[in-house]
Amino acid sequence: MNLRPTLLPALGVFAAAARHQNFAHAAEELHLTASAVSHHVRKLESLLGARLFLRHARGVSLTPEGRQLADAASAALADVAAVAGNLQPVAGISVLRISTLHSLAYCWLLPRLPAFFAAHPHVRLEVDASPALARFEEGGPDLAIRYGPGHWPRLTAHHLMDDELFPVASPALPGLAGTRTPRDIAALPLVSDMGLQGWRDWFQAAGVRGLSLPPMHTFCDSTDAMRAAVYGIGAVLARTHVAQPYLQRYELVRLPGPALKARFAYYAVHPSHRAPSPAAMLFLDWLKQQALEPRTPLPETPHRARPAASSAPRSHRHA
Repeated sequence: MNLRPTLLPALGVFAAAARHQNFAHAAEELHLTASAVSHHVRKLESLLGARLFLRHARGVSLTPEGRQLADAASAALADVAAVAGNLQPVAGISVLRISTLHSLAYCWLLPRLPAFFAAHPHVRLEVDASPALARFEEGGPDLAIRYGPGHWPRLTAHHLMDDELFPVASPALPGLAGTRTPRDIAALPLVSDMGLQGWRDWFQAAGVRGLSLPPMHTFCDSTDAMRAAVYGIGAVLARTHVAQPYLQRYELVRLPGPALKARFAYYAVHPSHRAPSPAAMLFLDWLKQQALEPRTPLPETPHRARPAASSAPRSHRHA
């Protein structure tokens, strides 16, 4: 089947929507509206006579036909991007493609990157933060940071750090003052991030039996769940490396109870069939060093300018 040139933009929009599996996120990347993304996808579905997405209340997901087309479109666009990138290489600059989870990128990786760039100014990163597993075809990432058991077919895995789960909440959350035991936490509004381990696992590890958990506020991403806790929506079961900057800024405080060892850990992975590039090895060694640092670097807060001296009598000023 020959695709008309006028439908090539629709294919590009579909590739972005398939990568995000979210029309709004694809629209943001492409500087379009979500309705425009939906229009392009429906146009492509009409041409192909196949349904590419399943639409449901929580978003969209690819059909088997959509997955086939997404793989082909992704590979084709990656080939074009790789060729375009090689047409005008910049002398002395190494481009490194990284894939990782959004929560780890936001809370752990990004705060550390300024130090990496200061030490290695010749490296440019392309970071893809997505819950989908990275595909290491030509034009794909050089390295990926994965959260899992540590063994994947045709990939070499380097252990970075283990993880733990423990309850946290905003210090301003109503009812927090009366929370003195793990069982007391069940009386608070609870937030879930849909992880494989959740509140029921933690309460069991804390020795709380016979507990009927109430309905929870649920977010599909750990970062969103953490931000919900910061804004006082409820207590959340936090992951060590995602929660650290919030704890350091005292936006969240740890609640009573043990830390539950996570079933999975963080690993840096790359294809086993080819050696990592020098830039990838440099970044991998740096990741291993950073994994040993428990505290997250925080940006320095600029000193606020002093307010102008008041002409009011000293006795009227607040201490």
